[in-house]
Amino acid sequence: MSKTKTICFTNNKGGSGKSTACANLAYELAQAGKKVLLIDGDMQLNLSLSFFDEEKVLDMAECEDNLYYAIRGKKDLKDYIVSTPYENLDLVPSSTLMSQIEYELFTMMQREYVLKKCLKGVYESEEYDYVLIDAPPTLGTWVINILCTADYVIVPVEASPWGLFGLANMFDFLTGMNEMTEAKIMGVLITKVDERKNYYKQTKEILGSYDNIHVFDSFIHVDSSIEWAQDASVPVAVYKKSTRSAKEFESLAKEVMEYGSR
Repeated sequence: MSKTKTICFTNNKGGSGKSTACANLAYELAQAGKKVLLIDGDMQLNLSLSFFDEEKVLDMAECEDNLYYAIRGKKDLKDYIVSTPYENLDLVPSSTLMSQIEYELFTMMQREYVLKKCLKGVYESEEYDYVLIDAPPTLGTWVINILCTADYVIVPVEASPWGLFGLANMFDFLTGMNEMTEAKIMGVLITKVDERKNYYKQTKEILGSYDNIHVFDSFIHVDSSIEWAQDASVPVAVYKKSTRSAKEFESLAKEVMEYGSR
């Protein structure tokens, strides 16, 4: 098996569709026969809620078998993996205690590399083709941890008047991380597109003005099926395979797999 590829989903602005993109891309990669490990790095638990009902997610968040306790104790993440209901797709669940993770990391030596060390066993096992990490909408030490682990970064951006707000800061932050991480921006994914409005075209034009920033050909429309799928705690293709957004996430998965084969 080729080296496990680790992809971080990050945007310092909330509401970009980050968790939705991470969950549905993971499902489509798994459907394509790739073995995928998801890491829910956000205290909001949205990635975990994409695959399990609220009661199960809260149970995982309140016990000690979740990401917070693994990072706090510098434990091997292999011991914190749970199987999702879907073949080839596993998850390290999050906890609301992740709100305290910055404080926990502050007291640790080489604090920027704790997550990478916790994933060492996962990488050595060569069991997974992809590790996908959902980062919180911040630019703190925990996100630096995630970036120091990642090979690639996907930046979801909402096609709205405020969707690009703060994006220059995000790119500057990633550029400033060059000495600590080899993570490359795989691409910007435009989300929540409503073609009755002009925001998609404006967003694409502005993103095109950035040097060396790839924008995925695939983009994700506004689709009520996404919300219904979230309400049912399933990927959108499980909720309704024929829906437009399901096909768009399938297309995104093909782009990601092609990128990884370069």
